[in-house]
Amino acid sequence: MIHIITGDKGKGKTKVLIEKVNNDVKVAQGDIVFLDNNNKHMYELSNRVTMINCTNYDVSKLDMFVGFILGIISQNHDIEKIYIDNFKTITLTEKADDDVKHALDMVNAISEKYNIDIVICFATDSNDVPDEYKSNIIAAL
Repeated sequence: MIHIITGDKGKGKTKVLIEKVNNDVKVAQGDIVFLDNNNKHMYELSNRVTMINCTNYDVSKLDMFVGFILGIISQNHDIEKIYIDNFKTITLTEKADDDVKHALDMVNAISEKYNIDIVICFATDSNDVPDEYKSNIIAAL
């Protein structure tokens, strides 16, 4: 299942996400992966979390991102949770901003197929989240 953290830029979404990661790693049975588009928060994460900067691997579009996630999962069958910061920046181009629902559908399909919880953090108002995913919002800032 996917979980969503939303809010306008600068409202503290990443802080909430990092707090959640560091709390969840204490009780996790499997591995935890944190995906971002920079290394800014590397030292705020527990050393038990695998932090991956997607831009180091030229991930810049949704189809590339989906393949990237599937590659990560294929190499580690012990992944329990994946946290994604700056979701729209990593997966959607400026022109494709209306494709949020499609992106969420694809990530949700991965989550369900491989039984991995995925927490997504992106800058948008909670009212702009597609109706099908409003119940997945765990924090709206």
